[in-house]
Amino acid sequence: MFGTAIRYFATKPKPKMKPIELKTPPEQTQTITRVIFDIVKEHGPLTIAETWDHVKEVGLRGLTSKRHMKIVLRWMRERQKLRLICNHVGPHKQFLYTTWFTKPNSSINQTKPINDPPKPKYP
Repeated sequence: MFGTAIRYFATKPKPKMKPIELKTPPEQTQTITRVIFDIVKEHGPLTIAETWDHVKEVGLRGLTSKRHMKIVLRWMRERQKLRLICNHVGPHKQFLYTTWFTKPNSSINQTKPINDPPKPKYP
């Protein structure tokens, strides 16, 4: 027990992350965030890959890459324009971006795959 206490106090705390500063002009940032917010609002809770597919379909010129979109999504989470929810499907986790206005229970149930119970091997 004494060793556990020593190990606990010997570890350094996690450093605080500074706020994200986007390097795009404010007008372009506003356009990007509005388009991403509309996509998430219209198509429900989305993963990062699904959001990127919808952004490519729209053809948004301000985003340079998927990495840039992830930074913008994190910035939008900081500003509380979007929220991140976790969907547990068996042993797997799925992180979904959604707006603050959607109800978590109804939106998550739509994304869960339906698992059929296993059929007995014997007739």
